[in-house]
Amino acid sequence: MGFKALLILEKILMALPKSARKNFFVFLAFIGYISSKKYRKIVRQNLNYAFDNTMSKEEIKAITKYSFKNLLFNFMHLMELRHISKEELAQKVTVVNKEAVERVHKEGRAVIYVTSHYCSWELGGASLGAFVEPVAAVYKKMKNRVYEEWLLDARSRFGNTNLEKTNVVKPLIRLIRQGKASGILIDTNINKREGVVVNFMGKPIRQTSTPAYLARKFNAAIIPVTIRTDDEENYTLMIFDEIKVPHTDDEADDIQKATQLQADWLTSIITKEPKFWFWLHRRWKSDKPEIYKS
Repeated sequence: MGFKALLILEKILMALPKSARKNFFVFLAFIGYISSKKYRKIVRQNLNYAFDNTMSKEEIKAITKYSFKNLLFNFMHLMELRHISKEELAQKVTVVNKEAVERVHKEGRAVIYVTSHYCSWELGGASLGAFVEPVAAVYKKMKNRVYEEWLLDARSRFGNTNLEKTNVVKPLIRLIRQGKASGILIDTNINKREGVVVNFMGKPIRQTSTPAYLARKFNAAIIPVTIRTDDEENYTLMIFDEIKVPHTDDEADDIQKATQLQADWLTSIITKEPKFWFWLHRRWKSDKPEIYKS
């Protein structure tokens, strides 16, 4: 889809009543669910592996359907973010535990937010920038550059900026030294040359160690953040207390422990409400590729 066509679709959808626009994306999610055997299978493989084959077929089906709907809702939220005001966003999103960030800033330290593809991550990122502080979010370059331009424009609507993942460490260091915030996803698949092995969902997996490395070296604070909803209309942006990074003579062990604590946090929120996580992603494809084989 060309950029002009995307903008025309956006204009049409934004002219619709909110309920009609939402129903349109629910319908697209249903079409995606029934037509994509490949991704239904990926969700099943992920869930069976993460939960040791303890989920019933009914539970897996319900989570799979919600995974498609949640992905389309994130697209819808990106579209809406390009048009709504900060006041309208405030009516939709409530922020809890902003005090965790304020405590860090009183100490003169920068924040590294760690987050994941959980619930409406696009709405969460925008709300963090709008109501807490502007964040430079690390992203992976997309193959579809037209969609990437549209997406990054939506993400920067309320003061956030975007940092492409390639050679991102130096820009992150510069931000920390300036006392500015950055945001790093910790739930994406990475190759075996990156990160450290942690225990996530009871399984060994490689996770980025960049937040722990930067926090330890430059005295920044790692603060987890996520978003959730009960009714898909009103959302809660949940800021968690700082994950402390040890500072001993063993740098590698300090980084390992702090990265494990991040994995523990993510495991806890996914275990509590598994439907919100992005099960369509082959998270274990580098560390456990066999689970995705037929």
